[in-house]
Amino acid sequence: MAAREEQVKVLGKWPSPFSNRVELALKLKGIQYDFSEQDLSNKSQELLTCNPVHKKVPVLIHNAKPISESLVIVEYIDDTWKSHPFLPQNPSDRASARFWSKLIDDKCLPALWKAFWCEEKERDKAVEEAMEALKMLENEISDKRFFGGDEVGLVDIAANFVGYWVDILQEIAGLQLLTSEKFPKLYKWSQEFSTHPIVKQALPPRDELFAFFKSRTA
Repeated sequence: MAAREEQVKVLGKWPSPFSNRVELALKLKGIQYDFSEQDLSNKSQELLTCNPVHKKVPVLIHNAKPISESLVIVEYIDDTWKSHPFLPQNPSDRASARFWSKLIDDKCLPALWKAFWCEEKERDKAVEEAMEALKMLENEISDKRFFGGDEVGLVDIAANFVGYWVDILQEIAGLQLLTSEKFPKLYKWSQEFSTHPIVKQALPPRDELFAFFKSRTA
C-alpha cells in the first residue's frame, strides 16, 4: 500500500465513467488517494490550474504534478506503480491494448451514449451503430475472462462504461442493447467485471447512479 506521503489526489465527478477509470486503476494498484468532487458548472481554481487546456475531469495530482485525460492517467499509474500491471509485456500485445482502449473512446462510447440520449427520430440508426460497436467488443473478448486475460487490464478499465453504466442507462432508456442473448461473451465479461472484488469497491452505487441519470430524463 502506498504511503500517504506520496500525495495522490483525484479531481473528479462521481457519476463519470472517466473519473471512475482513475479510481479503478488506483484501487487495483492498492494506492491510497484523496478524491475531490468537482462542480463542472462552477469549476474550481484547482481544476482550472491543473487542467488549463480542457478544463475537465479527471485529473490526477501526484506529488503536486497534475496529469489529465483518463487513459493517459491510467497508463501513468501503471508506469508509476508496478503491482498488478495493466499492460502486457509483449510489445504487440501492448499496442493492441492501446488500440482497443482508443477505439472504445473514439467509437464505442459515442455510439452507446447517442443511442441512450438521442432524439426519437434518430434512435433506430443510433441503436444500430451501438450494436455494431458492441459486436466488435464481443468478438474481441472472445472466450477470455477479461480483455487483459485472467486479470483486469487497460482495456477492461477503458470499457468500464460498457461493463457497468450501460446496464443502468439501457434500463432508463427502455433499450435492450447488451444482453446475454445478443452478446453472451460480452455480457459474461460485464458480470465478471462488475462483480470483481476490487472493481466492485470502486464503482458508484447502482441506485445512486440510476437516480442521477434518471433525473436527467425528467
